[in-house]
Amino acid sequence: MSVAGASDASDASDAAGAAGPTALPGVDAVSVERWMLATISDLVAPIAFSLISGGHSNLTYVAEDASGRRCVVRRPPLGSGSTRAHDMGREHRVMAALAPTSVPVPQMLGLCTDETVNERPFYVMGHVDGHVIANPGEADRLLNPAVRQHASESIVDVLADLHGIDVDAVGLGDAAKREHFLERQLARMHAVWKQNQTRELTTIDDLHARLVATQPEQRYTGIVHSDYRFGNVMVSPTGEMLAVLDWELWTLGDVLADVGFLLNNWYEPNESTPLVWMEIPPTMAGGFSSRHDVIDRYTARTGFDLSDIDPPVLCGPRCSGRDRGHKERGRAGGLGRLGRAGLRYATGPGSGS
Repeated sequence: MSVAGASDASDASDAAGAAGPTALPGVDAVSVERWMLATISDLVAPIAFSLISGGHSNLTYVAEDASGRRCVVRRPPLGSGSTRAHDMGREHRVMAALAPTSVPVPQMLGLCTDETVNERPFYVMGHVDGHVIANPGEADRLLNPAVRQHASESIVDVLADLHGIDVDAVGLGDAAKREHFLERQLARMHAVWKQNQTRELTTIDDLHARLVATQPEQRYTGIVHSDYRFGNVMVSPTGEMLAVLDWELWTLGDVLADVGFLLNNWYEPNESTPLVWMEIPPTMAGGFSSRHDVIDRYTARTGFDLSDIDPPVLCGPRCSGRDRGHKERGRAGGLGRLGRAGLRYATGPGSGS
């Protein structure tokens, strides 16, 4: 999660404001406040900072000024190297480019690349009042069953719109390689596995060889979010998508990898598929579209041919150990989840599965 919902951020921000300026890991409050006041118009000192997201992912903070205005500050994890997954300029660039499109993103307010200000680059964006629905409990608590169908349709529509964007027209054409997407992801994912494996598992090597041999042809090229799911979007109480978050893994390539990843995070109630993700998807709460409905709506909106994607295959059991590198190294390299989405897409019907 990149940006907390309005109610989620309130408690943390209120506590920070009541306590006054305090030492907060990752933020030099005095220096960052000075930079924000000089860069962003209409902010009123003092500014209180509170952490709302941390860990291996990029760190995210709420910054609330004396007038009650809230912004969000995002920076790399503490002690992280300069990997692509922690490149603040790339995150800022894609959201700034998407601002005039139909894909909802937070407003970009400023990017600081001067590391004397806060040790590492950071950027500031507008706060979005909404909720992140990451699991069934949050769906039950925050999203009325009557609007879950609309939320399902909205998240698919936004993904379809993202995949229809002309990357050259929005100034992102030079951001990454576009072609041979799955080939590159498979190679890198296998390399990450080799770097992190704690024992020999020939099954992984056999699976890698099988996937390389049966990977589908890349047909649709565009912006790939790489982590697109309910846990990385802001939703309104009526089920409307307010903002797409967590752009640290975005790239250019085969957009169907995003479709595969979304379907992998779209469990349906009472199904027998093993729950192998780190968090159970909110769709398990019921009231959301089926996977087949997701595919049908995406196809209708994009015109893309998804006839070779079989939801039960896409969302079936995953290879053992697929998260070991992700858990042990965080998102170093930035391709763990993206690779898995590509892998599952590659095992669809007609690919030798």
